[in-house]
Amino acid sequence: MNEPPPVSSSGPPKSSGLAITSLILGILSLTCFLFLSGIPAVICGHLAYSRIKRSGGALTGNGLALAGLITGYIGIGLSLFMIPLMVAIAIPNFVKARNSAMMNACINNLRQIDSAKREWALEKRKDPTDAPTAKDLDAYLKSGGVGIMTCPAGGTYTINSVGEKPTCSISGHRLPE
Repeated sequence: MNEPPPVSSSGPPKSSGLAITSLILGILSLTCFLFLSGIPAVICGHLAYSRIKRSGGALTGNGLALAGLITGYIGIGLSLFMIPLMVAIAIPNFVKARNSAMMNACINNLRQIDSAKREWALEKRKDPTDAPTAKDLDAYLKSGGVGIMTCPAGGTYTINSVGEKPTCSISGHRLPE
């Protein structure tokens, strides 16, 4: 009813640029960009399809627009499956990496305490059964003292005697033998 009259052109019909854009975005949505290019592919495909119908033969590219629509919708559908799958894989790995980093920081603190304890024992000529206090080791620690050092996972440190390695209350946070 409200359609414009057919446009007469003096040359062969042109391919719709929107149809080509829709197809390109649709292919991209299948390969790597998922819904980021799938949604624009669908929008461009619908716009191209309607403009081609209204052009009265001046524009071609119905197949390109249709292919862009199909690949765009498939890309959106894949994103509804792939994004939750990637999140399900990534979250446990982030948690594992965080726990590993906290354990490594704790072990580094234990190494510093052990080194300070050995320096204290050499300087003060102490036996392996003697146990220093946190205040005794403060002068030998660069970080400011045993009282300032804390386990990132919330554990507490036990200095122990010179002959024993310092320990953390969190299992697995210990110096290697």
